[in-house]
Amino acid sequence: MFNKEVKSILDLIKAFPTEQSCIDHLELLRWNGNVVSPFDATSKVYNCKGNKYKCKNTGKYFNVKTNTIFDNTKMELQKWFMAIWLVTSHKKGISSLQLGRDLGITQKSAWFMLQRIRNCFGLNEDNNEKLQGEIEIDETYVGGKNGNRSAKIRADKSEATKEHYKKSAVLGMVQRGGDVRAMHVKNATELSLLPPIVNNISYDATIYSDELKAYKKLERVYDHKTVKHGRGEYVRGRVSTNSIESFWALLKRGIYGIYHFTSKKHLQFYVDEFVFRYNTRKNTTESERFNLLLNNIENRITYKDLING
Repeated sequence: MFNKEVKSILDLIKAFPTEQSCIDHLELLRWNGNVVSPFDATSKVYNCKGNKYKCKNTGKYFNVKTNTIFDNTKMELQKWFMAIWLVTSHKKGISSLQLGRDLGITQKSAWFMLQRIRNCFGLNEDNNEKLQGEIEIDETYVGGKNGNRSAKIRADKSEATKEHYKKSAVLGMVQRGGDVRAMHVKNATELSLLPPIVNNISYDATIYSDELKAYKKLERVYDHKTVKHGRGEYVRGRVSTNSIESFWALLKRGIYGIYHFTSKKHLQFYVDEFVFRYNTRKNTTESERFNLLLNNIENRITYKDLING
């Protein structure tokens, strides 16, 4: 897609110096010379002036940005490309404050851009294919420490306050030598943990976990082995959860060190971001990672959707 390998943000700016160069690249990725209407894929398409097209069957006009994260944006595509490059190439991500300074835009605009981009990360995962072989599973908790909260919040003993400030549980599964999958779950009980495990792991796999009681019933279906962290055991032969715990370390360093805070509502966006970078860390160049995200931009979310509900 690039004339040469793009290895830095300066290379990216040189590769896409104008709005038209960005549009041409998007059209190549989305359509590869065969324009398809986003309103009716079977319709004939008329080429109009100004990078516009018309869908014959619906009579609607569209362009390469229609029904994508760039739809109706007033931001130049070059800035969008820079944001995508930065968030996909930085190992721990980039904060909206830093992105705003880098692009010369407000923190609010940068946050909205990042959330739209994060909303596309999950589309890259082929979750129809189950994990196989040796699988490590573990759960972790994301959220602030109670001692860091204000005295007023700590003094409030109401159930609503406790629930609001309670740490969020995240379940993770990693195939040794392969990909990781992670998802925000309601809590670390059987009801919350077992269904996503069964949905994502092949029945002939071997599962390694700690001694959490909620995992006990896995032995009815899987070859399930545990390490007893409570007794100071972390490795027993091939049995360990070191790989998934390494992923947790990346996730937490990113959230606490770069983002500082994430709400329960948006936590899955951030988890998907770290999963995307982890799963593309090997045998994928920064240019390929950039294009991989651009191939999955048909998942537009509005600002109203982000802040409400």
